[in-house]
Amino acid sequence: MSYFTYILKSKIKDKFYIGATDNTERRVILHNEGKSISTKAYIPWELVYYEKYKTKTEALKRERLLKKMKSKKYIEWLISNHAGGRPD
Repeated sequence: MSYFTYILKSKIKDKFYIGATDNTERRVILHNEGKSISTKAYIPWELVYYEKYKTKTEALKRERLLKKMKSKKYIEWLISNHAGGRPD
Protein backbone atom coordinates (compact mmCIF):
# COMPACT_ATOMS: atom_id res chain seq x y z
CA MET A 1 0.00 0.00 0.00
CA SER A 2 1.17 3.53 -0.77
CA TYR A 3 0.62 6.67 1.27
CA PHE A 4 0.61 10.25 0.12
CA THR A 5 1.28 13.73 1.42
CA TYR A 6 -0.91 16.08 -0.58
CA ILE A 7 -1.66 19.75 -1.11
CA LEU A 8 -5.09 21.09 -2.00
CA LYS A 9 -5.84 24.59 -3.27
CA SER A 10 -9.19 26.26 -2.76
CA LYS A 11 -10.88 27.36 -5.98
CA ILE A 12 -12.58 30.31 -4.24
CA LYS A 13 -9.90 31.62 -1.88
CA ASP A 14 -6.13 31.82 -2.01
CA LYS A 15 -5.78 28.99 0.53
CA PHE A 16 -3.83 25.75 0.64
CA TYR A 17 -4.38 22.66 2.75
CA ILE A 18 -1.76 20.00 3.48
CA GLY A 19 -2.73 16.47 4.45
CA ALA A 20 -1.77 12.79 4.30
CA THR A 21 -3.81 9.81 3.13
CA ASP A 22 -3.71 6.41 1.48
CA ASN A 23 -6.25 7.47 -1.18
CA THR A 24 -5.99 10.99 -2.63
CA GLU A 25 -9.08 10.73 -4.85
CA ARG A 26 -11.32 9.70 -1.97
CA ARG A 27 -9.80 12.31 0.33
CA VAL A 28 -10.42 15.17 -2.13
CA ILE A 29 -14.06 14.05 -2.44
CA LEU A 30 -14.44 14.07 1.35
CA HIS A 31 -12.94 17.57 1.57
CA ASN A 32 -15.32 18.80 -1.15
CA GLU A 33 -18.31 17.22 0.58
CA GLY A 34 -17.54 19.28 3.68
CA LYS A 35 -16.50 16.25 5.77
CA SER A 36 -13.41 18.06 7.10
CA ILE A 37 -14.04 20.96 9.48
CA SER A 38 -10.72 22.62 8.66
CA THR A 39 -11.47 22.84 4.91
CA LYS A 40 -15.26 23.18 4.83
CA ALA A 41 -15.27 26.98 4.54
CA TYR A 42 -13.15 27.01 1.38
CA ILE A 43 -14.93 24.42 -0.81
CA PRO A 44 -14.31 23.54 -3.61
CA TRP A 45 -10.76 22.20 -3.44
CA GLU A 46 -8.50 20.80 -6.12
CA LEU A 47 -5.53 18.49 -5.73
CA VAL A 48 -2.48 20.45 -6.92
CA TYR A 49 0.41 18.36 -5.57
CA TYR A 50 1.24 15.06 -3.95
CA GLU A 51 4.22 12.97 -2.91
CA LYS A 52 4.12 9.17 -2.67
CA TYR A 53 5.58 7.24 0.28
CA LYS A 54 5.94 3.57 1.18
CA THR A 55 4.76 4.02 4.77
CA LYS A 56 2.14 6.01 6.62
CA THR A 57 4.84 7.20 9.03
CA GLU A 58 6.84 8.78 6.19
CA ALA A 59 3.77 10.52 4.74
CA LEU A 60 2.75 11.90 8.14
CA LYS A 61 6.29 13.06 8.86
CA ARG A 62 6.36 15.02 5.57
CA GLU A 63 2.88 16.46 6.28
CA ARG A 64 4.05 17.73 9.68
CA LEU A 65 7.21 19.21 8.15
CA LEU A 66 5.28 21.11 5.47
CA LYS A 67 2.73 22.39 7.99
CA LYS A 68 5.48 23.40 10.42
CA MET A 69 7.18 25.52 7.74
CA LYS A 70 4.07 27.73 7.42
CA SER A 71 5.42 29.02 4.12
CA LYS A 72 2.98 29.79 1.35
CA LYS A 73 5.89 30.77 -0.90
CA TYR A 74 7.55 27.38 -0.42
CA ILE A 75 4.29 25.57 -1.18
CA GLU A 76 3.84 27.62 -4.36
CA TRP A 77 7.46 26.89 -5.33
CA LEU A 78 6.99 23.19 -4.69
CA ILE A 79 3.89 23.07 -6.89
CA SER A 80 5.34 25.16 -9.72
CA ASN A 81 8.65 23.28 -9.88
CA HIS A 82 7.15 19.85 -10.55
CA ALA A 83 5.42 18.98 -13.82
CA GLY A 84 1.71 19.10 -13.21
CA GLY A 85 2.39 19.82 -9.55
CA ARG A 86 3.25 16.18 -8.97
CA PRO A 87 6.75 14.72 -8.85
CA ASP A 88 7.30 11.24 -10.29
